[in-house]
Amino acid sequence: MATFSIEKDGFMLNGEPFRILSGAIHYFRVPREYWRDRLLKLKSCGFNTVETYVAWNAHMPSEDEFVFDGMLDLSAFLSLAQELGLWAIVRPGPYICSEWEFGALPWWLLKEDCALRCADPKYLKHVDAFFDKLFPRLIDHQITRGGNVILMQVENEYGSYGDDHEYLEYLKKGMIGRGVDVPLITSDGDALFMLTGGTMDSVHATVNFGSRAQSQFESLRKYQKDGPLMCTEFWNGWFDHWTEEHHSRLPKEAADALDEILSLGGSVSAYMFHGGTNFGFMNGANCPDKLNYQPTVSSYDDDAPLNECGDITEKYLLFRDVVKKYAPVPEDADFAPCRKAKYGKVQFTKSVSLFDSLDVLGKKHRIAAPVPMEKLGQGYGFILYSSFVQGPRENLNINLQEVRDRAHIFAGGKFLGIQYRNDPAPACSLEVPEEGIRLDVLVENMGRINYGPYLRDPKGITEGIRLGQQFHYGWDAWTLPMDDISKLAYEDGVKAFNGSPVFLKGEFDAGDEPTDTFVKLPGFKKGMIFINGKPLSRHWSVGPQRSAYLPAPFMKKGVNTIEVLELDGFSSPECILDDEMDIG
Repeated sequence: MATFSIEKDGFMLNGEPFRILSGAIHYFRVPREYWRDRLLKLKSCGFNTVETYVAWNAHMPSEDEFVFDGMLDLSAFLSLAQELGLWAIVRPGPYICSEWEFGALPWWLLKEDCALRCADPKYLKHVDAFFDKLFPRLIDHQITRGGNVILMQVENEYGSYGDDHEYLEYLKKGMIGRGVDVPLITSDGDALFMLTGGTMDSVHATVNFGSRAQSQFESLRKYQKDGPLMCTEFWNGWFDHWTEEHHSRLPKEAADALDEILSLGGSVSAYMFHGGTNFGFMNGANCPDKLNYQPTVSSYDDDAPLNECGDITEKYLLFRDVVKKYAPVPEDADFAPCRKAKYGKVQFTKSVSLFDSLDVLGKKHRIAAPVPMEKLGQGYGFILYSSFVQGPRENLNINLQEVRDRAHIFAGGKFLGIQYRNDPAPACSLEVPEEGIRLDVLVENMGRINYGPYLRDPKGITEGIRLGQQFHYGWDAWTLPMDDISKLAYEDGVKAFNGSPVFLKGEFDAGDEPTDTFVKLPGFKKGMIFINGKPLSRHWSVGPQRSAYLPAPFMKKGVNTIEVLELDGFSSPECILDDEMDIG
């Protein structure tokens, strides 16, 4: 049986020195049908290992529900990697960051008052419940049991967040107690506070960076005098936020940085080798300060060597040339570009108002004051707060106290304005007539924060709604998760946008062999795209992303439905299914 160990002089595989040449591919961001293609391309680039996070929130969508099939079949992913001759590194969390919703912490943690990522017993109880289900699916994949997993990670970049070493020790003991017997690692940035907070005396430390390998490794050596040097996240590209420019890194610059790591004898994992997609509502967000919320786009292309739809890039070819200098690389494989279809224009011929569909989309709750959606049992999507306001009242600001994240405000059914969580002042005011008026506030959850000090990020209205200085009480809250909109009662025809959110529906024929395509909405402003009733991607005209990747496995033979929830307005009721992506 094969053996793997961490020695003072380096990693050892079967008693021989071994350099980890890894690339990150997250099974939960890639259609299962494409795992083999992506892994073969990783191997063809000269890499010997695949690295993946584990997404707790995807595997546990509720406290008593566990999902490990389809795109979430981690065991099948690891088995396939082994079949193809790849070793594996698993980073099981429970927190992963990764620009993924809430850093993969489940939304339902916010239903109760528990501290996150520390030794709070309430939090640890939930971690244990997850680990009890996860590790029985992992331990037989370890190299010690004939599998291909050579390393596992304890938490993730913990020093960027906290310094609770009791918590880290608890996780380590929990992993070992559940059968983990491959070497463990931590990974952190090179700042002193990060390494102080995140490293453990008994666990091998690694660092994450995108450049300046020598200085980064020197910082690590202050905490770890010997043992193999490793960059567990080599940031060869970067992710995008809505409203910002698309991030890209010159291929040669990234290849030179990889070369520097390897020239110093380091092991590496390219983050990302293939990014994939934050399908549905699964994008995360950054928030360096209270009025600087930065939601991540649905694409997780990440300017990686394999792009979002799996095509080889110039960066891939340059990485392959670098690896050739240090390790054997398979003979050139002839990978044709992934097949893509140009289905053309799709007319939206049916429509229905969101406000006319509340009973179909969700559930009504009677509440005294607005509360976040989590308190009402909802994880993702939208929430509507509706109430009758007695009059008369003079013109007063409508103050949404801590809106998370973007609210459309209506009075008497008429659109008043949009309040975004980054806005420093109220977006609109209201003068209430003597007979009173109905006030509606529709709030979109645009993705929970996945990194930094504001990780606790409940969605909806978190502290109440005021008219002027006065809090208003007595509300109906409609929870609208929009995880399946297939029961909407559409009507024929599409009217001009009147300020009220509307669903539009069209159909296209994918033929007998559906093919990857990209959804483009040049005449639309903001909302969600659905395929066959299921959420696919966000869209927002501010960019940078201007296409949504629609993989063939998400379609069916023959006629498919494409639906759009439009929040802000559209000029032409049609979309384009194109064979070229546009992520800015």
